[in-house]
Amino acid sequence: MPSDPSLPAVAAFAGLGGQRVWSLMVSLFGDLAQGEGDAIDGPVLSAIMGALDVRPEASRVALHRLRNDGWLQSHKIGRISQHSLTAQGRAESAAASPRIYAAPPDLSEPWQMVVTEENGRETDSALRDAGFIAALPRAYVGRADSAVPKGCLALPGTPPPDWLRRAVEPAELEADYAALLAALSTLDAELPDADRLSALDVAVPRCLIVHNWRRLVLKHPALPGGLIRPEWPGYRCHLLVDRLLRLYPRPALQDLATA
Repeated sequence: MPSDPSLPAVAAFAGLGGQRVWSLMVSLFGDLAQGEGDAIDGPVLSAIMGALDVRPEASRVALHRLRNDGWLQSHKIGRISQHSLTAQGRAESAAASPRIYAAPPDLSEPWQMVVTEENGRETDSALRDAGFIAALPRAYVGRADSAVPKGCLALPGTPPPDWLRRAVEPAELEADYAALLAALSTLDAELPDADRLSALDVAVPRCLIVHNWRRLVLKHPALPGGLIRPEWPGYRCHLLVDRLLRLYPRPALQDLATA
């Protein structure tokens, strides 16, 4: 069982907001129990949520909501309840995982700019669906290997000016990424080595890392590496998320059950 409900992870992320209990559970199950047949025992879930400073009644409400939404299912084995993702929950988790767990991009990654004849909803939708990001009126940027819709002019990217790099960043998330960077930096400095933590102690920071990263990274398209500023807080968060998730690997469900 977690040794202290005030682990550095909980304190580091306390001021970020957005810690809805049902959303924390989405992150928790998506990280620990995404595979078909994976399940988390009720006592284990209660221990993790307690270490996250979530009251039992709030956990019960969140479980009820997620079951009603068709995202979680529960059944009993003997006297112990087990909770697992439904097929819908697994599919949604799998769809989000490539963005959440992707390695940080190569900052020398080639990119391209696409120019359109006119502004139009259909063209804009086609470009966004192909992974392009609006940078200027009638101008979009994307990876060099992204397919360009018919009728658009594609130009190979050259070393971009700083103003273009900033133009494609999600400016509305700048402060949120800066706050997350501070929390991740604190965690990186204060969290004990993984070999000093139990499986449950590892599950707590992993849940908070994945949850707070997920809430931001899924709100905007992936930026081509060649357009990312090294000092952009979103990129620096990505580096720390990747480092921390490798330092504190996903604990096996059987280890959680016996912790």
